[in-house]
Amino acid sequence: MKSEFTPPIGKISQITGKCISLIGNDIDTDRIIPARFLKCVNFDLLGKSVFEDDRKTLKGRHPFDLEENQDSSILIVNSNFGCGSSREHAPQALIRWGIRAIIGESFAEIFYSNCIAIGIPCFTLPKKSIQNIQKYNISKSLLLEIDLKNSSAKSIDLNFNLEIKESTKNMFLSGEWDATGTLLEKSSLVERKFKELPYLKFS
Repeated sequence: MKSEFTPPIGKISQITGKCISLIGNDIDTDRIIPARFLKCVNFDLLGKSVFEDDRKTLKGRHPFDLEENQDSSILIVNSNFGCGSSREHAPQALIRWGIRAIIGESFAEIFYSNCIAIGIPCFTLPKKSIQNIQKYNISKSLLLEIDLKNSSAKSIDLNFNLEIKESTKNMFLSGEWDATGTLLEKSSLVERKFKELPYLKFS
C-alpha cells in the first residue's frame, strides 16, 4: 500500500527511485486520466484512477497494476507522451500515484509544462536508449539515481546523460518551479507591493 502523498517543495537536485516502463507512443492525457475523473473537487484521489481504462482492459497486467511496480517513482515512456487535452489532472494523477520523474523520447508541450509546475522533472533520451532501458526494466528491477545538476542518471549496470532544457533544470535547482513556495518566501515583498497599490488606499 502506497504511503500518503507528500508534494515536493523547494529545490530538487537529485531523485532516486525504481523505474516503471510504459511502452507505446502518443499516450494521451485521456488515457492517463479519463475525462470522467475531471469532475473531482480536488486532486487527492486521482492517483488510484491513473490509467483506469487501460488497466481495466489489461485485467491486472498493466504496468501500474503489477505488484513489483507498486513502489516505483521514475516513469520510462516513449514519444509524444501526454499529448491530447491540456488537462493538469494528468500529471496530478501521476504524482499522486507516486511518480517523481519521467524519462521519455518526447513530451507534449503543455503536459511538460504542467509537470514542471508540480515538481515532476521530464527528461528526454534518444529512441534507442529509451527502448534499451525499457527492455532492461521489463526483465529486471531498475533503480536509478538522477542527478539534475549534471543531467545524468545511473544504476548498477547503466549510466547515461539525460537531456533537459537548461531553463527547466535551473528552475528545479533553484526551487523556482515551486511558485507557491517562492511566493511565500517573498511574502514581505508582496505585502509591501500590496500597500503601494493606489486603488487600495483610503482617505
